[in-house]
Amino acid sequence: MTSLASQFSCHDDYDPNALAVDLGRQLILDTLTPITGIEHIPLRDALGRILAEPVISPIDVPAHDNSAMDGYGLRGDDLAGDSETNLSVIGTSFAGHPFDGPVGPGQAVRIMTGAKLPPGVDTVVMQEVVHATDEQVTVPAGQRKGQNVRRAGEDLRGGVAALAAGRLIRPAELGLIASLGIGEVGVRRRLRVAIFSTGDEVISIGTPAREGQIYDSNRYTLFGMLTRLGFDVIDIGVVRDDPASLETTFREAASIADAVITSGGVSVGEADFTRAMMSKLGEVLFWKIAMKPGRPMAFGRIGKDDNGAWLFGLPGNPVAVMVTFYQFARPALLRLAGVAPLPEQPLLQAACITPIRKAPGRTEFLRGVLFVEDGEWKVRLTGAQGSGILSSMTDANCFIVLGPAQGSVAAGDPVAVQILDGIV
Repeated sequence: MTSLASQFSCHDDYDPNALAVDLGRQLILDTLTPITGIEHIPLRDALGRILAEPVISPIDVPAHDNSAMDGYGLRGDDLAGDSETNLSVIGTSFAGHPFDGPVGPGQAVRIMTGAKLPPGVDTVVMQEVVHATDEQVTVPAGQRKGQNVRRAGEDLRGGVAALAAGRLIRPAELGLIASLGIGEVGVRRRLRVAIFSTGDEVISIGTPAREGQIYDSNRYTLFGMLTRLGFDVIDIGVVRDDPASLETTFREAASIADAVITSGGVSVGEADFTRAMMSKLGEVLFWKIAMKPGRPMAFGRIGKDDNGAWLFGLPGNPVAVMVTFYQFARPALLRLAGVAPLPEQPLLQAACITPIRKAPGRTEFLRGVLFVEDGEWKVRLTGAQGSGILSSMTDANCFIVLGPAQGSVAAGDPVAVQILDGIV
């Protein structure tokens, strides 16, 4: 593998001491290739999985020309144009029970939504506009030949890929595959992600806390964020600030996972042997991201060849862990898992009712509440924005994203908003 340092350093804007958010994200994405391994599973078990191979439609969808609504099927050439058309009603075509015979000139059939068009019928007039008896229907002027008809194969053609490899199977994809009569699909195996926290001050829940110790929340937020993505999570626990323990844990994690996420130990002066251990076991780059919260971050690979894993070393503060995960680790892990194309997270505009002090130079991700007032989208801060205040995430439904060129925000100014629904 080409050295990560040499691969990244060729970028003109690459500065590991002040790396822009967008560039850092793209550098990571450009480095990763999806995992291999395919499982063939029943369709009902495929929700949330990633297609490893295209789904080829074995049939045309719809399988035949059919009516788009309840009404009357007729020959378009019989329409009188600018005047009414009188036709004889010769039967009814139901979905699943089509009319058997042909429809000739001057004739029509009562037809239901989804029913197959009888031979000769190429037009459907909705029932609400006609005057009808059991034996005759009067069609008003202004109807067009070919209207209200769904043609065979207009949704999907037999022999053509209905879904490409890399698609995330959501409820709509599940239904589309079922509409093709396919009961089993090939999906990528689940991504395996190992997580652990570092630090002598960090303890797991269930352990009495001594003075100076804190309960580990980061493994629980990471577990939740990774589980929401459908990955297999391997929770290794809390690792003490001890070189031997750290080396053993890193080696174990790299041997059983595709990616490893740690929290803590990536800041300068913070457990320097943790940084040294990461680099000893592979190639790990330490970045200072031009962002708040979450400035320190590590990315690289530990272990060798097939017995290695990608590493994401996140900060230790709880909010910084979540922000850096969503902005860097989440898209990277989706790429590694085989999702293509990656889902976009558009930035919306809203009027910020809270004034915000900010100096240009970095991207800030503030926790906000997006709401509608007087028909206008508005956003406010959740309150205090410290990187250790996890309640700022529990109260938020969006990030207020202030770009590097932006300065302070006055009340009422428009700001960019990234909605959390769909990524949390």
